[in-house]
Amino acid sequence: MATLGMHRDFLMEFAGLEKSVQRRVFETFEKFTGATHTGAHLEKITHQRDPRIRTIRITDFWRGVVLKADQGDGYLLLKVLPHDKANDWACKHRASVNAATQGVEIRNDVALERATESLRTRASDEPRRLFADRSDKVLRSLGVDEEILPIIRLLPDEAHLEALHRVLPEQQFDVLIGLASGMEPADIDREIVQAYARAAAPVGAARSGDGLVSAMAHARGRVALVSCPEELLEILERPFDAWRIFLHPAQYRIAYRDSFNGPARVSGGPGTGKTVVALHRTYHLARRLPPDAPDGSVLLTTYTKDLAAELERCLALLVTDERIRAKVRVVTVDALANEVLRRSRGGAPLKIVLNQRALLARWGRIARRLGLDFTDVFLDQEWRQVVLAQAVESAEQYLKAPRSGRGTSLGPLKKAQLWRAVAAFEEELRQAGEWTFLQVCAQAARALDGQPDRPFRHVVVDEAQDLHPAQWRFLRALVPPGPDDLFLSGDPHQRIYGNNKVSLRALGIQVVGRSSRLRISYRTTHEILSWSASLLTGERPDDMDGGEDSLVGYHSTLHGAHPEAHGHADKSEEIRALVARVAEWTASGVSPEDIGVATRTVQLGRDIAEALERAGTPAVLLGDAPSPGVRIGTMHRMKGLEFRCVAVAGVSEGLVPLRSALTPEDADPQQHREDLNGELSLLFVACTRAREALSVSWHGEPSSFLRSVVPERRAGALAR
Repeated sequence: MATLGMHRDFLMEFAGLEKSVQRRVFETFEKFTGATHTGAHLEKITHQRDPRIRTIRITDFWRGVVLKADQGDGYLLLKVLPHDKANDWACKHRASVNAATQGVEIRNDVALERATESLRTRASDEPRRLFADRSDKVLRSLGVDEEILPIIRLLPDEAHLEALHRVLPEQQFDVLIGLASGMEPADIDREIVQAYARAAAPVGAARSGDGLVSAMAHARGRVALVSCPEELLEILERPFDAWRIFLHPAQYRIAYRDSFNGPARVSGGPGTGKTVVALHRTYHLARRLPPDAPDGSVLLTTYTKDLAAELERCLALLVTDERIRAKVRVVTVDALANEVLRRSRGGAPLKIVLNQRALLARWGRIARRLGLDFTDVFLDQEWRQVVLAQAVESAEQYLKAPRSGRGTSLGPLKKAQLWRAVAAFEEELRQAGEWTFLQVCAQAARALDGQPDRPFRHVVVDEAQDLHPAQWRFLRALVPPGPDDLFLSGDPHQRIYGNNKVSLRALGIQVVGRSSRLRISYRTTHEILSWSASLLTGERPDDMDGGEDSLVGYHSTLHGAHPEAHGHADKSEEIRALVARVAEWTASGVSPEDIGVATRTVQLGRDIAEALERAGTPAVLLGDAPSPGVRIGTMHRMKGLEFRCVAVAGVSEGLVPLRSALTPEDADPQQHREDLNGELSLLFVACTRAREALSVSWHGEPSSFLRSVVPERRAGALAR
């Protein structure tokens, strides 16, 4: 039986084909998995660099490009292109095996030769060399081969390296961009080279005599292996989803590690596959449970219903065995805490206060009644970020409680006054039979601490950066301490809910020595990623364990169009331009469901939805019943989602950052800065939802957050 590998480029091109052509592609390559004479259908090209690269007829117009093994029945599907382009591509490219990782690589020999000559011509004018401080020995040890070394020695800067992205062998480009962005060779060896080297799939071991099959198995993250028509059909029916749950070696090493001796964590920027790793880790833990383990023994959780629904959908794609799937429960942290506390109280429903304005109004009334010189916002934040965060239950505990990060210092008298407000607030909630979700989490954790058995054997947490210490105490209480008890996935740069700094160590969650960072984005193009990252302008958020997080070494493997930024005179003009841009995207073949529109306020989203509907383009607001159409939601609701094309609208001064979301600077300067950082992270999250195209717009004055990406003079001209 033949073994087929499908390159990432093949799958992405396949996803863009018409359905009739997709059927012909499947019919053509179905033969490869069921017969041993399929090589007879492959055609050689004259004057080609690699005689193993062949083409095959799909239709009169379309051809596939295939790499054939020297021996055995191994085939790698590389491209699906129009006839002439397929032949041209096959002539210029060559396959090789990386000496360090043993993975198959594809290189454009013709383009590399041209680039080398061009760089040699300009070498005397560019005295600086990007890799001057790296020896040939170091580069070779990381898999850079003898044919690539000469051109690497001519590169003056990272921009020239990026220009070679499409022509350099893929694994070598990952190594070189890591070095160029500041990673140390030892880190690259551990996170990239060794990850590839250890990533051979089982089929690779079983067919070790077949060089191509083994090399494809070592190219995990770029090559999907199939061994039967059913596997081929399953992947081709959902190519985007296939890559959403398919693992790069660095991801595989984390997700399928046999065991962690305690809590473990994976972090990384947008699109690096943190959620994919969490899903695979969940699967790994569930399938290793003993047969007598009860259903729901593994918890997969996050903080919003939308994200939980997406996790459940992706888990269903990954786990096809219903017996294993039944071992996993997907539910939000707050919903589970509500359930646990209700059960401990006899099952009576809890009255949850969801209206933040109502809570602030209550704080305001209490402050006036007690004659306190504190604002409602300050009191609420003190309660959440000190009292609830540190599980403070008495005036004595509060007097001793540290308030790092709160900005405004309080002496003993002020603390005593503030505690009176806290006690009055909590008493009013008790009298009304009302709870906040953070109180529910805190009380549910206490209820679990008194029980001999815990509800779960393993807990996997996605988007961990947005959880409050009260939620972490609840999660810690859900599972007994031990190997593989907690697995955390998150990115501090995407913290959008304004929770105070979290020390996992102080909460009994030790991840030191069991933390990994992902640095390669497989969702967002380099152009979108660079533009979005420049918004952060040096921000280095805490990593939840006493250190700082950084985007050093973070890069994308994809390239595309540069993001667009447009200013407009007023809101109506901005909405008309957005409707026109969406029409251009749909006319180019993008389905409405693959388009997302992010706004800071619900009302602007509703206005845009109405305008799209009037123009004949279906639209649906996130949170409403699912239906066909452009997805429109607030920036908060966009978290965890992705779209081919994204429009971020209303990035105007006063809207982003939203004034009502900022603590007044004179009331609490530290909290004001924290709020600004949260709003900045929110914009970063919205922009990085885009896979291929990003359009950012505003009306009136552009947001101050855009100064780093839109020069002031141009911003003013665009607004006019």
